[in-house]
Amino acid sequence: MAAIITEKFRINNAKQFKEDFGEAGSSTYLFIGRPYLWGTDDTVETPINAIGDEIDAYEDMVSLKKVNTADVSHGLARRDWTSGTIYDEYAHDYSSSNTAPSGATGLYDSKFYVITDEYNVYKCIRTGRNTSGTAVASTVKPTGVDPDNLVATTDTGAGSGRGYLWKYIYTVSASDVIKFVTNDFIPVKTLGAQTEVNGETGLGSAAGDDGSAQWDVENNADDGEVLHVRVTNGGSGYTNGTYTSVPIKGDGSSGTCTVVVASNAIKYVTITNEGSGYRRASINIGDISGIGSGSGGSLTPIISPIYGHGADPVSELGGNYVIVNSRLEFAEGEGDFPTDNDFRRIGLVKDPFEDGTTTVATAPTLAAYDKITLSSVSGLAIDDIIRNASSDGAGVANGRVVSIDTTNKIVSYLKVANNDNTYHAFSSTNTVFVGSGTIGTVSAVDENYPEVERHSGNVTYIENRGAVSRAADQIEDIKLIIEM
Repeated sequence: MAAIITEKFRINNAKQFKEDFGEAGSSTYLFIGRPYLWGTDDTVETPINAIGDEIDAYEDMVSLKKVNTADVSHGLARRDWTSGTIYDEYAHDYSSSNTAPSGATGLYDSKFYVITDEYNVYKCIRTGRNTSGTAVASTVKPTGVDPDNLVATTDTGAGSGRGYLWKYIYTVSASDVIKFVTNDFIPVKTLGAQTEVNGETGLGSAAGDDGSAQWDVENNADDGEVLHVRVTNGGSGYTNGTYTSVPIKGDGSSGTCTVVVASNAIKYVTITNEGSGYRRASINIGDISGIGSGSGGSLTPIISPIYGHGADPVSELGGNYVIVNSRLEFAEGEGDFPTDNDFRRIGLVKDPFEDGTTTVATAPTLAAYDKITLSSVSGLAIDDIIRNASSDGAGVANGRVVSIDTTNKIVSYLKVANNDNTYHAFSSTNTVFVGSGTIGTVSAVDENYPEVERHSGNVTYIENRGAVSRAADQIEDIKLIIEM
């Protein structure tokens, strides 16, 4: 039995995942953790998809920040337009026996779209080719944001053949560049201008025209249009000439093209009317009046994505990535994010509870550590293990120091299991030790901490990395790329 998971399945999962961030009653938080070494040489550990790693993520979780709808975007692999590169033309029928110019056997593995230095995204409708039909490199950058007309370029190497043909799809806004663009990924979204296609409910929602060029592209897209005809085989023995008003047959309508024959072979085809409604399309060369009795010629009309080119950028470009952005600004959340320590783990946790309850947390930020005030913090350092006894044992409270407020002598710490594998909090009047040495006495326990119930909710993403140091005047701009 042969089976595949289709790109639409992955994109649907990405859409569901993204939509969850905006649903009522649902709270997803980005968390940072692991403020201490991975080991003696601090070599980053590879996360494992196991319960143990999830438990560890809760154990060293330090701070959490709520992720809002505006912090999440669909994403695409970034493909910068670069002069001298051969790009693949969009085709609905790539396969192992019909590969793209790059050798890709599937559309979503091919290089069929680009982003320029103006952050405009274009789809390659036709790869440039010389008179022999050999693909040539793109040497002229596509420009402009015309929602209707294609961008034709005269590329070096095409000679008397034809250059590239591009379709403008959308522009990444300045704000989205800051939030979501990375060296390897770019954001993509569908505005939903197509409200109805072929009498059936389409992509549109309550959203209105935002005045963008992308809206016009989506709104003007024609379902089942044909923008390019591939010369699969030029054949031989045909009568040289230009043959106009050649019909594109199939289950759509109104598609016409011009067929050019030179050196008794079909050289190229130009679309004169893209038509609409095609799911199957063909051109019968034998029906072209005056073309002669040649043989071997084969033409393949390239059918648009459902709804048309540009109607649904997320689906048609393969937006099965989700980009999550979160900015950790200084000691935000009234100090929930300490600035005197580092972190080595980043993750997402869905629907954690408020501490001591089964109520899903909704606060903008949360602290996962406990707090105590000591009579003295002299000699205490970040990452020290503190105890309420001179040695470990049953019933002993252990903690790892996360942050020290030396002015107010407040110590933030994560509970650590003792050698009896139980957890205990420090109490007022406890003497605090580091090893066998005394630090001070607990003068107060802040009952407001932690703010999140440990091991509540579901950890949906874990990323381990090298130490990221924090500072009081520093902002960390975190972008998580999640592939469905």
